[in-house]
Amino acid sequence: MKKIALCLMAACLSLSFLPLQSLAGIPGSPGLTDIKTSASIEANTLLLRLKEIKDMDKSDMTSSEKKALRKEVRAIRNEIRSNNNGIYLSVGAIIIIILLLILLL
Repeated sequence: MKKIALCLMAACLSLSFLPLQSLAGIPGSPGLTDIKTSASIEANTLLLRLKEIKDMDKSDMTSSEKKALRKEVRAIRNEIRSNNNGIYLSVGAIIIIILLLILLL
């Protein structure tokens, strides 16, 4: 039973990583590096804009201009968070995964 479960997990893992490797190997197709570089360029421009806003002299601005800047900062921060595209696992999920691995192996 343990051998079947181990073989099944190995097959699922090998099949889940296969599409990423085949996409990166095709020349001329947009691979993972193109996506990461374009996302990092956009993130850098957004971070530069945040730094510009932070360095501004806001003492001579009107309240409506300050409000517009606050809205812009919030929008930039939300866009940076949405572009993060990470996989987040909670502590409970990690514990359940570890327990399942221990029980199956």
